Amino acid sequence: MPRIPVLNLLRALIGMVAVAPLLAFGSPPADETYRIAVVDPNRVVESSPQYEAAGKALQGEVEDRERNLREQQDQVAELQRKLERDGDLMSENEMQRLKNDIRSRSRKLKYAQDEFQEDVALRKNELRTKLAKQVQEVVVELAKELEIDLVVSEGLVYYSPRIDISDKVIERLKREFSSK
Repeated sequence: MPRIPVLNLLRALIGMVAVAPLLAFGSPPADETYRIAVVDPNRVVESSPQYEAAGKALQGEVEDRERNLREQQDQVAELQRKLERDGDLMSENEMQRLKNDIRSRSRKLKYAQDEFQEDVALRKNELRTKLAKQVQEVVVELAKELEIDLVVSEGLVYYSPRIDISDKVIERLKREFSSK
């Protein structure tokens, strides 16, 4: 997620580049006006039922692996307790075998935890990318239906709530979600 500030900057620059020709060539002819709208993609994504459903699906996907990792942690902890409790009673060979077993299991556990975190991050990114594409499609549909010439997002200092179409996008996403 550290890439979000870069993406926000990129979106702001794209928005400025999109508006620059309008500013550079002056105002439109008197008989021609442009309709501009704003959308808050973060609010749209987080308010959509698709986002909630994706979160639940992801949670379902990770529960088994989390349980497995907890079991492995418990096993390593139990072996540690056994070493502390019975270490004085063990032969040097037994103690070394137990230490090696603990070290080996700890390494495998660390690897499994790292792999799990990477997999979850990748899956979250996949789900967010899919949802962002769906949001973009809805924004384009709405812009065409409402005859909006330019839709901008983020990086804006001020905009009037009357040009914010985020709620309309959210409603459309809700309709699409409920129709599936």
